[in-house]
Amino acid sequence: MARRNEQIDADWRTYSQRFATSLRAARDRAGLSQEDVAYRAGLTRYTYQKYEKGESRPGSPVNPTLRNLLALSQVLGLPLDRLLPDAVPDLRSR
Repeated sequence: MARRNEQIDADWRTYSQRFATSLRAARDRAGLSQEDVAYRAGLTRYTYQKYEKGESRPGSPVNPTLRNLLALSQVLGLPLDRLLPDAVPDLRSR
């Protein structure tokens, strides 16, 4: 079981990094600063910066709440499915 959980964790870290890249690209296309996006989404700048780094806490992959994801998609003017990367990892435990 440990091997499966390690793979899930690795897949989630990879997906988190792809989300971070997608988020930064969307912000750049919108011509907004990190502070602008954070303020408009109701987040602290620190929290938003961590999202763009792909982490929630140091060494822990990003895992924003649904509320934060929706707020970010609205601020950036993108449907949620365009903000999230394709190829969602399989997170089911077996």
